[in-house]
Amino acid sequence: MGQFNNSLEGQVCLVTGAGRGIGAAVARAVAARGARVAVNYNSSYNEARTLITELQQHGYTALAFQGDISNEQEVSRLFAEIRTTIGEVDLLVNNAGITLRSLVQDTSTAEWDRLMNINLRGAFLCCKEVLPYMIRKRYGRIVNIASSQGIDGASFEAVYAASKGGLIAFTKSLGREAAPSGITVNAIAPGPVATDMIYSHLDEEDMKTLLGELPEGRLAAPEEVASACVFLLSRDAAYINAQVLCVDGGWKAR
Repeated sequence: MGQFNNSLEGQVCLVTGAGRGIGAAVARAVAARGARVAVNYNSSYNEARTLITELQQHGYTALAFQGDISNEQEVSRLFAEIRTTIGEVDLLVNNAGITLRSLVQDTSTAEWDRLMNINLRGAFLCCKEVLPYMIRKRYGRIVNIASSQGIDGASFEAVYAASKGGLIAFTKSLGREAAPSGITVNAIAPGPVATDMIYSHLDEEDMKTLLGELPEGRLAAPEEVASACVFLLSRDAAYINAQVLCVDGGWKAR
């Protein structure tokens, strides 16, 4: 048997929403495995610049690219800038996303639209941009960062769960569609992860309750999600396609 090799040497990887949290952890992980990294951000300029400085100090090729991935024109511009600066995108990680904790009856249509546009439309637009090149090359990897709530649902987060459930359905469908061209499309469904997103939406009592539900009694580290992502981006994952990998420490029994 051959040895596993998750090197990403010579490939260009775009990570959306990579200024912090899971996205930043993925950017670090793929850079460490040799990929040239396009760090996308929308408003997190300072965080993105700090990450780029860190990666470049380690000798990695990494550049920051601003762009609102929910806007079709901005996505086209984003990919054009990446293409002319560091090359065509071989590996795409659709990580950018926002959350919303609200009862359905208290959720405005503007909030629904904003969340769906970023969490679901953004992934669609990025895939639409990257697929022609991947199809011509007959190789590509796409990983969508979904959520365990997209599988199980969640009270007070129905809209967020719906956006991630849609992303999972999109992943499974596109994976089948793109497979004949040597492209895999998979999703990662993290459980609770130690990022600003969760800390800003749960108070101390909610966090205590949540930790009591987790088998290991702790949140996942962003790096643990990134490790799973690197594997799915690698050539070793060639026969894993249209799948959802739950990274939740056994939180939900399925």
